[in-house]
Amino acid sequence: MSAEKPTGRFRRMLDRLSSSQEDLESEELREDAQASGCTRIGDCRDRQIVKVTGTLRTVTLRPRAGVPALEAELFDGTAPLDVVWLGRRSIAGIEPGRKLIASGRISMSHGRRVLFNPKYELRPLGQE
Repeated sequence: MSAEKPTGRFRRMLDRLSSSQEDLESEELREDAQASGCTRIGDCRDRQIVKVTGTLRTVTLRPRAGVPALEAELFDGTAPLDVVWLGRRSIAGIEPGRKLIASGRISMSHGRRVLFNPKYELRPLGQE
């Protein structure tokens, strides 16, 4: 027997009405990641080369070893990912609420997934 909920139209409507706004946004981000062929952040492992997508929740300037570093938290509905651009104080378009696709090699730092100097593509505004 499957433990999954029925997927009828009425059941989906009830689920949406009883879910919090954060749950709805997380579900939407998970669906977006799946539709774009990206790996879910929650499935990423240390040293794995990945392509992920999500929404930037925070963007901060935090020096690392005396070098400026722009850090952003990317969230796709499954888990957060710290994206770090070393030697950068700012990048046009990198701001909270912006969606992007990033690719590179995942590393683990203090129990968190980190992606250093990724290749990235900003998603067009207005598609949210």
